[in-house]
Amino acid sequence: MQALLNRWMPIDASAHGARLDALSVWTHWLMAILFVGWSIYLIYVLFRFRAKANPKASYEGAHSHFSSYIEGGIVVIEAVLLVGFAIPAWAAWTDLPASGDIFEVRIVAQQFTWSVHYPGPDGVFGRTDINLVDDPGGNNIGLDRSDPAARDDVFSLNNLFLPVDRDIVVYLTSKDVIHGFSLPQMRVKQDAIPGMMIPVHFRAVMTTPPEARLPECFPNKTCWEIACAQLCGITHYNMRGFYQIMTQAEFDAWMADQQAALGNSRP
Repeated sequence: MQALLNRWMPIDASAHGARLDALSVWTHWLMAILFVGWSIYLIYVLFRFRAKANPKASYEGAHSHFSSYIEGGIVVIEAVLLVGFAIPAWAAWTDLPASGDIFEVRIVAQQFTWSVHYPGPDGVFGRTDINLVDDPGGNNIGLDRSDPAARDDVFSLNNLFLPVDRDIVVYLTSKDVIHGFSLPQMRVKQDAIPGMMIPVHFRAVMTTPPEARLPECFPNKTCWEIACAQLCGITHYNMRGFYQIMTQAEFDAWMADQQAALGNSRP
């Protein structure tokens, strides 16, 4: 079934994707077993309690406690699945990487744009101020360039560039409504909620193939897209961004170009 699902799913380019795909396979197998089981039971009930075999209605109901035992067993199984699997799996993803080669980036969602904020070579996010937000002028996140930590910060719209083989932490928030941040090839999906800064972490283990890089991917529609998984407004279809996973050398070269552009634009 794994091979069958892979035919219909995006390529897995993340360290944790195989586990999520395996969970999806087990879920499909469970649903298949339940479907077959309930179908057999339905056919049995239709045959066992057909009108011809039961010309007179019975109002006494069941005399055994078999159904109660089944219900109790289902409750126990669901409790085991919740406590033994679901909660530990959720808890494993609430803890951010504590150490190692961590790369951080902020993403601010709004109708209908993804604003990406990089901390720059110093690794420190500069100050932002709501009073400095200037959408027509391009400062969607209100970055305060007078803050020393913000002078090397990089800002982009709808384009996310990330290095491969590093623990990536994306801090998500929204300026207006709930948006759904989704990177299908990274097996990442998290709501961006106004008033909250929600971290999501993953590790890319594969660079974006040449045919999926900008701008080569447009003719064949093979770009790796930042998808909005929540209906966020009347032109929700415009909530479209793109991301690329690069080697560290490629990312460093890209960041150097951004720093050069910042230097040329400063007075």
